[in-house]
Amino acid sequence: MDFRLTDDQRMLAETLERFLRDNYPLDKRHAISASDSGYSAEMWARFAELGIVGALFGEAVGGFGGTGTDLVVVFQALGRALVVEPFLPTVLAGSLVAELGTGEQRAMLADVIAGKRLLALAHAEADSRYDLERVAANARRDDGGWRISGAKSVVLGGGGADTLIVSARTGGDVADKDGISLFLVDPAAAGVAIRAYGTVDGYRAAEIAFDAARGQPLGSTGAAYPAIEAAHARAIVAVCAECLGAMEAARDITVEYMHTRQQFGVAIGKFQALQHRMADVLIEIEQLRSAVIAAAAQLGAGRDRREKFVSAAKNLAGRAGRQTAEEAIQIHGGMGMTWEYPVGHYAKRIVMIDHLFGDTDHHLERFIGLG
Repeated sequence: MDFRLTDDQRMLAETLERFLRDNYPLDKRHAISASDSGYSAEMWARFAELGIVGALFGEAVGGFGGTGTDLVVVFQALGRALVVEPFLPTVLAGSLVAELGTGEQRAMLADVIAGKRLLALAHAEADSRYDLERVAANARRDDGGWRISGAKSVVLGGGGADTLIVSARTGGDVADKDGISLFLVDPAAAGVAIRAYGTVDGYRAAEIAFDAARGQPLGSTGAAYPAIEAAHARAIVAVCAECLGAMEAARDITVEYMHTRQQFGVAIGKFQALQHRMADVLIEIEQLRSAVIAAAAQLGAGRDRREKFVSAAKNLAGRAGRQTAEEAIQIHGGMGMTWEYPVGHYAKRIVMIDHLFGDTDHHLERFIGLG
């Protein structure tokens, strides 16, 4: 298998990295994160104009890429710059529309790719932890269609979405994989209550309650679980690539600090003990790079093989990411935790990625269970 980037992918990576270097400094990122919406509509439009949003989708729905490698290229660059715009919610919800939508429903992806519509997946619940099949929200049919009731937690990008993709149970017990359906819901509709908030690492999420809210079915009723699992596999590859980019940035910042910080009359980078610690970080980064590439290549494989590679990458991202974050902070000393210094912000995002879509322990158990 050829793991080299195509010419188009190399051009995409170079374009995005150059754009972020010139237009997305950390102080601007903080200002965007602190805004009411938690993202910049102007920057989102510029990302769309550059084709970055379109790179997340296949040509069949009007995109320019959509492969696992395309996800890695985009999210690795986003991780280096700590971009807070809603790329991850777009991957999660957009993948489901592309997979399950009717022609009319998939047509909305043209606006998504153009930066004119935001999507969010409302799936996780307070009692579900990392179990994708645990859905208590329910949908009932009435004369006017479907009505959804229940509550969703930590909906990434849920506060700013123009359309919600909501999972609800139309059959089976609360932990059954069968009986889960997806619905398109207007967040401004009657019966939808949204409480948006900022997360500790500067991103946005929401708690959403549904009280007999109207929804339009997406895909076959009761058979949405395989698509939900596949969409989360794509999202996990994306955040693992984002973690890789953030780790690379934390490494570079730390190495530069070691070359300039003086102690006992010499740069601390001369101390062998610190050199050994950074050598361990470099090894972890390269191991994660290999795991991310392998997982991205398996997104189109059969379910068990795909999920095994995805869980292996997510487990390693949690372990290697935490080690990198801890070493970066410790080598910087107390200064590393100040708001003004960038390495602490990278450390927060790296640690939070470990808890997205299953932490290291969850994915280790899952990997073992997949055999």
